[in-house]
Amino acid sequence: MSRHGRDHATPPHLVNYRANIWALHKLGVRKILATAAVGSLSSNFRSGELVLLDQFLDFTKSRPSTFYDGGQQGVLHVDMTEPYCSALRQDIMDAAEQIGIAVNNGACYVCTEGPRFETPAEIRMFQRLGADLVGMTSVPEVVLARELGMCYASIGMVTNEAAGISSHPLTHAEVMESMKELGVKVAQLIQATFELEDPSQNCLCASANGEVGKF
Repeated sequence: MSRHGRDHATPPHLVNYRANIWALHKLGVRKILATAAVGSLSSNFRSGELVLLDQFLDFTKSRPSTFYDGGQQGVLHVDMTEPYCSALRQDIMDAAEQIGIAVNNGACYVCTEGPRFETPAEIRMFQRLGADLVGMTSVPEVVLARELGMCYASIGMVTNEAAGISSHPLTHAEVMESMKELGVKVAQLIQATFELEDPSQNCLCASANGEVGKF
């Protein structure tokens, strides 16, 4: 599923994240393996590398971020101690080892509103808060998946260094070119991961919405 639609026509702050996740839920999907173009804020992650996210900071502003808006729907204070499913992440790491692809397991992702890139001052702030990578799409996607009891993992594709770190101005074209180069490798990793998967959820993701008991 392409978040931004055909020809990248939908900006990140206008993606209908709730509709996308709900559609997958109605199809019976239990596990989501997402990809995301990310900029690096850390010397630990270089352009062209793959990284599994394990924590996030949310700096989005205007996106509906829950299926539970009160009223008859009620309210769910969903636990996000482990936002990205560790069991699914381990399956990805096992698949990566089998096919010989290097993947870094664990990074803190900061999600910004977009569609503009961040300022150097913002990047310095995010670094001080502990962020390793920056992007515009993982939140609220990961939260919505958890609300519906779905496992969610995200492969970050490091496409560039963030503003103030890179030696040149950031462009969308640079990001898209890097994604094209990483695309074949990521497709192989996703296929190998699927071959290891089974329908069971050996984690706590499926019980995250137990207190409301609706899904």
